[in-house]
Formats: sequence, C-alpha cells, structure tokens
Amino acid sequence: MQNIVLVGPMGAGKSTVGRGLALLLKREFVDSDQEIEKRTGVDIPTIFEFEGEEGFRRRETDMLRELLGRENVVLATGGGIVMRPENRELLKQHCVLYLRVPVAEQYRRTRKSRRRPLLNATDDPRRRLEELFELRDPLYQEVATIVLQGRSQRVRDAVQSACKALQAQRPELCPLSR
Repeated sequence: MQNIVLVGPMGAGKSTVGRGLALLLKREFVDSDQEIEKRTGVDIPTIFEFEGEEGFRRRETDMLRELLGRENVVLATGGGIVMRPENRELLKQHCVLYLRVPVAEQYRRTRKSRRRPLLNATDDPRRRLEELFELRDPLYQEVATIVLQGRSQRVRDAVQSACKALQAQRPELCPLSR
C-alpha cells in the first residue's frame, strides 16, 4: 500500500493535517523532523548550527528513505525535503499531498516561532519566505499527486478537504465511502 506524504512550506500545517488524516484513515502518523530530533537527541536548529543545512539535508534524506520503507503511513515532511533530487524521486513513488499556502499565511503562522532556522538567520523573515516559495513551489508541484490550496480554516475542515481530494483522485487510499 502506498504511503501518503504531506509536503509544503513551513507553516503549511503538514503535521497538523497529517495527524488528523492518519487518525481518520487509521494509519500510522510520522513527522520526519520529529523523528530526526528523537534520533539525534537535539532539535533541528541545533543540527543546523553544528552541521549546517547540508548536514541536516543528509540526515533528512536518510530519514525519508527509512520512513517511506514502512507501510500504511501518513508522513509529514520538512519544508525543504524537495530540495534534493533523490528525495523528489523517492516522493514520486507515493501519494503526495502538497499543502500550498500563501506566503502571507505562512508568515502569520511562523512569525513567532524560534524553531525555524531558515527564518531565524534573516532580518526579513517575510522576504525569506517569499524567496523559499519561489524556489520550492515548482519542486512541490513536481512531486505532488494532489495540490491542496491552504487557507485559514479549522483543522477539521482542512483534514476533510484532504480526505475528499484523496477520495476523488486516489480512492484506494481513502476508503471512507466503503
């Protein structure tokens, strides 16, 4: 059975929607960033500090490969997962939901967080979000099976929207109507 993977920028709601979707579909939920933190014993900003972004991306690729080897999983990924070509190839083998959220909404959701290394390293976080969106949006589109337009909405509604999209395009992965 294919896994369901959520991709998108920071602040898109991948973990929140993924957790709800996994519960609804009776699948295991896994967050790749949380798994990396659990295995290393340190948070993502600390990994960035000591290993740089490239060191983190290597860890992220190894974790992605491992987690996609499981079955019946809903996986929330980090925002930069699509930056490496090998990750994009791995993702394309599964059902990928791209939570596409406008930069203004990302900024609203992330502006107070201190756990965002790519935003903490800049004086203009909103501009950085815009740059990341320009760079990554085509890559998210490349791997996406389904693109969901994110907006301000209740978690329950976002999960229902994701499930409806799955039922329409990949009914075998979302057997709620049976």
